[in-house]
Amino acid sequence: MPHLDISYYGREFTDEQKERLGRALADVVVEHFSTYDGAVSVSLHPVDQEDWTEQVFEPRITGQKDRLIKAPDYRSE
Repeated sequence: MPHLDISYYGREFTDEQKERLGRALADVVVEHFSTYDGAVSVSLHPVDQEDWTEQVFEPRITGQKDRLIKAPDYRSE
């Protein structure tokens, strides 16, 4: 406890980038949950862009609005 599972598409990470991202996210979670580093876990979940709506947006964003603490504001890229 706590565990972050980040779904994303369109990005590859090197091992060093993954380590830096994990460290930065863990630091924020430790601060805001008043916990210790060893209690935090982080995973990355790559999703194909064409599957984003079905696998992430509908079930985990619009389907769980009561749990969402920051909504997306998608823009055209």
